[in-house]
Amino acid sequence: MNAAEPVDFVHQPDPDHPGWWTWNLSDPTRYNGHGLGHVLVQREGDRSVRVRLLPEHRHSNLLDAVHGGIVLGLADISLYAAARLVLGDRILGAVTLELGNQFMGAGRIGEPLEAVTEVLHETGRMVFLRGVTMQGERMIGSFSGTLRKASQR
Repeated sequence: MNAAEPVDFVHQPDPDHPGWWTWNLSDPTRYNGHGLGHVLVQREGDRSVRVRLLPEHRHSNLLDAVHGGIVLGLADISLYAAARLVLGDRILGAVTLELGNQFMGAGRIGEPLEAVTEVLHETGRMVFLRGVTMQGERMIGSFSGTLRKASQR
């Protein structure tokens, strides 16, 4: 594992999804694994990351669409994934200070749901990001967020 790889994550090429890497916590009983399940990441240029979730029935609401909480959870996780993969060792942990979201459509179960997140600006303690959630070419929502870098452990 090189210095840019997160320690608490299983981050390796996914054999079932060529071109994608896993982005799963080492402890699958925490929210990421228990709530969202198997998550994938892919770099998109110098400042952006694409995070993918494959929505299942457990991610649905009573309308058989992706629950809004899942869309928000994916957006939140994508903030850290983008910051970590773009900024490397400059961010070893973070907390979300702000996450704003606008829903634009319903997500479908069984179709990949992706958050494309861009790092906009970094200061000594903060990272500012924005992104969109998509299914194929359909926009599900847009979001912006601010992370506070964690102090040294």
